[in-house]
Amino acid sequence: METTTTPLLHVLVLVLFLLDSAVAQPILFDPINPLLNAGPVQKKPNYETSFTGNWELVRNSSDVSAMHLAITKENKAILFDATNSGPSLLPLPAGNCRPDPTSKTNGEDCWAHAAEYDFVADQLRPLKVLTNTWCSSGGFAADGTLVQSGGFHEGATAVRYLNTCPTCDWIEYPTALSVNRWYATQQILPDGSFIVVGGRREFSYEFIPAPGQSNPSNYKLPFLIETTDDVENNLYPFVHLSTDGNLFIFANNRSILLDPRTHTILREFPPLKDGSHNYPASASSALLPIRLRSSTTAPIPAEVIICGGASHTSAALAAEKMFIPALRRCSRLTITKPSATWHTEVMPTPRVMADMLLLPNADVLIINGASKGTSGWGWAVSPNLEPLLYRPSSRRNQRFMTLAPTTIPRMYHSTSAVLPDTSILVAGSNPNSRYNYTAEYPTEFRLERFYPPYLDPELAIHRPRIVKELAPSSVTYGASFQLVFDVADLGLELADLKVTMYAPPFTTHGISMNQRLLILSTAELSLVALGRWTVAVTAPPSGVVAPPGYYLLFVVNRAVPGAGVWVQLQ
Repeated sequence: METTTTPLLHVLVLVLFLLDSAVAQPILFDPINPLLNAGPVQKKPNYETSFTGNWELVRNSSDVSAMHLAITKENKAILFDATNSGPSLLPLPAGNCRPDPTSKTNGEDCWAHAAEYDFVADQLRPLKVLTNTWCSSGGFAADGTLVQSGGFHEGATAVRYLNTCPTCDWIEYPTALSVNRWYATQQILPDGSFIVVGGRREFSYEFIPAPGQSNPSNYKLPFLIETTDDVENNLYPFVHLSTDGNLFIFANNRSILLDPRTHTILREFPPLKDGSHNYPASASSALLPIRLRSSTTAPIPAEVIICGGASHTSAALAAEKMFIPALRRCSRLTITKPSATWHTEVMPTPRVMADMLLLPNADVLIINGASKGTSGWGWAVSPNLEPLLYRPSSRRNQRFMTLAPTTIPRMYHSTSAVLPDTSILVAGSNPNSRYNYTAEYPTEFRLERFYPPYLDPELAIHRPRIVKELAPSSVTYGASFQLVFDVADLGLELADLKVTMYAPPFTTHGISMNQRLLILSTAELSLVALGRWTVAVTAPPSGVVAPPGYYLLFVVNRAVPGAGVWVQLQ
């Protein structure tokens, strides 16, 4: 999708500019139009394109249906399913079968239900998961280990760890949690520990214990009882870590701010009316990009968005094969504001079971899902094939853009993820109780990549390229560091750039746990060679704003991001 060709005119102008100015000095004037240098710098508009994206089939089969998906710092996709959906298409190595807990004759299961996909080399490696991961949760620890909790039956109280070395496999502790956590949500905290909230018929939360230890008890949360209706509609609650260290928890149509240190509910926000938003109603939610500034002591605002969902009665009707349209609303709430109220706008189409991904340029992608029904086996129809681009900083009623459609329905149990090259990996879909290849919406193994509008080939010349060998491998809280990048743009100014830091989520059932994008504070921009620049960047101030761990670091030029590099924040 990229080109490295620099137009001759750009090269000539840059050469003239270099002859006229000292290399490595800050760019304080416009070399193309010196008349502009007399006044204040005007912020340039973002690069625009009529390109609505492009789809590419990258693999005919993942061999394991991707009910769960996470991207590791080693550029691998970990994808896995329930263990009781039937034989996958990926065998375990000979002699390495797992005991089958569902067998009445002490049988074995010799099929992998998890896989590591190298999306650079296009290679699959089977992984051996022992306990049932059906409808479980997860996130990445500070050292990059995938920490994964809950599930079904013998997996409901399990915590699993996956270090992604070339031969690593799951390490499991089946009795780590105090109660069953099926359809629960896991969230990283400022110190790098994890909290797990809710689950089917479990109205409490607890903290993931150290490996090998077990929780004797948990903390009751009556709010989860209060938000349960006839078809639940409050499973997989939305949990976001606010910039003040508190937890925003949303279930059904209500939300609270919980202090996990004192176990105190600090605030209840106004209800989000006219529908339900958690499983099985399955709206999508994200903490919008957090903008950091270096010279302020004011609290950092944090804003949540929730899009789509379904009527309170939609699941009961879907069970009778009556499918009503999903919701079309997108609503935003500033959770750091005591008197916050919801602000709502309308999506171009209704949507349920969508994934919501924060893009490197601070836009939001809404992808996958259906237009009618709810989550559940066969409880939705009318796949929504068109992704939506949502620009949070644009004017109201001008924020949505409908993108190029896929040809593959991605219904219940679909997933997606942002890749380091800024494309989107799209996987999964199995609205059937077991692997089924003849259903109206069969079990889906095909893997696609979606290329958002910023990957328009005509924008490639504006795409920054971080010099990886000069990029830091780790940064400490509050520290300043330099990023070196190449771009052919003339007259580049600091106001043209964003540097963003992205925490990849654990995605399942339309919920992207632990996803976070920060727009970092930047300072001096310098030209150091022909087409090569450095920018001074300040790391996030604390784990409250950005929990420790591995992030993807991007340079964005007037809304066009370049490929990211991994950096550990500690």
